[in-house]
Amino acid sequence: MPTEPALPEGRPATEVLAELRALREADAPTRGGRTFAYVYDAGLDGLDELAAEAYTTFATVNGLDPTVFPSVARLENDVVGSVAALLGAPGAQGTFTSGGTESILLAVKTARDHARSERGITAPQLLLPSTAHAAFHKAAAYLGLAPVVVPVDPVTFRADAAAMAAALTDRTALVVASAPSYAHGVIDPVAEIAAAAAARGVLCHVDACIGGWILPYLRRAGRAVEPFDLSVPGVTSLSVDLHKYGYADKGASVVLHRDATLRRHQYFAHAGWPGYPVVNPTVQGTKSGGLLAQAWAVLRHVGEEGYTALAGRVGEASDRLLAGLRSMDGVRVLGDPAAGLVAFTVAGEDGVTPDLSLLLHLADEMRELGWYLQPQLSFDGLPPNLHLTLTPATVGQVGSLLDDLAVALDKARALEPVVVDPELASFAAGLDPETLGPDEVAGVLAFAGLGEGAGLPRRAAPVLVLLDALPGPLKERLLAEFIGSVFRI
Repeated sequence: MPTEPALPEGRPATEVLAELRALREADAPTRGGRTFAYVYDAGLDGLDELAAEAYTTFATVNGLDPTVFPSVARLENDVVGSVAALLGAPGAQGTFTSGGTESILLAVKTARDHARSERGITAPQLLLPSTAHAAFHKAAAYLGLAPVVVPVDPVTFRADAAAMAAALTDRTALVVASAPSYAHGVIDPVAEIAAAAAARGVLCHVDACIGGWILPYLRRAGRAVEPFDLSVPGVTSLSVDLHKYGYADKGASVVLHRDATLRRHQYFAHAGWPGYPVVNPTVQGTKSGGLLAQAWAVLRHVGEEGYTALAGRVGEASDRLLAGLRSMDGVRVLGDPAAGLVAFTVAGEDGVTPDLSLLLHLADEMRELGWYLQPQLSFDGLPPNLHLTLTPATVGQVGSLLDDLAVALDKARALEPVVVDPELASFAAGLDPETLGPDEVAGVLAFAGLGEGAGLPRRAAPVLVLLDALPGPLKERLLAEFIGSVFRI
């Protein structure tokens, strides 16, 4: 029996809320256009309050059973219907989910079960360009598919359609394309990839979690956007996050399928127990109706013209940022960004080769100035870079960002390069992540400044330079151990 109470004495609501607000003060700002990852800020007065009120109205509604709460079916049909109208084809069917990862997982489950029942495949493969989101690898690990990864074009960073077609096998259950890819913000050649998949009778999913709700409105705002959605022959499913460029609060996504027959493979139904008959369209069973309600409210409030105007503002911010970056000495924008995502790298002394240490010093210096730019490490010959997600709120910040970036770059160039001890790198390369003991893991984490009790480092460059030098499996093991130390209970 426990001797200590699990909770302290109850406190007044005002005190509890005050403590929550105090905790938020250490976080990166989610509004104002200075955090260029993880958050999407429409910059519209009253939108946050609308979403919060809509959530509160439906917070206690259980989305598990729409026969008991018919409002859930009405709201979901409205939201999915809007997505299908924007991105679908006649007969398209979809489901509201908690986010892009769940949408992707459900698309992969659909493909696995379809391959099993329609093609007799018992050892399915998932065919991916190397820039496909990590959520596909997560889905493959959860659902028992073997990922087959194809390198992308090293200049454009787009998927290589011919190489993807050549990698198709009789075991391929699903082929993936991105619109755009998260890492570089470029759109894969969807039509060519989907056509190759269709010729082999294979399903094709387009990951439009980022671009699905902005690319059509960029097109409406007068920009050229190549077809990428369910109107493209051979595309059989698509995911789009409404908590990105739909500006709903986190926990709002939709997965679309070309028809109801495909969507049926997504569902889970079970009647072999003594409780109520279970049918779940998504991974979740019980879920609050609040997230669905706030997404519905935001879509209805902003409307068609509103989203077109917001997309235009993102396009304007992107144009100004790209022009500014391309004018900076040693800075190179990667690929041809299409939908608000920009990745750039910085060359070292030779003016050509990306300099990881300089790049990460730059990220740290920008954070000191109140900006968050997301570092992305090198991978399979692709250069390390800094990643920015542009939103309408960043339009007024682009000039200040570029000014501070120039200052920070000068400071970063004056700093001592961060290097990895060659002996440590050699030692790490010989470690087997599967057999590492807790003492060995603790030793490597401590060397990186991430030991127990060290807290989060103020500057990330030393940690990320070390991480970049490690073999992939060891990198993954250490990341898992590190996050376990953050959530230590």
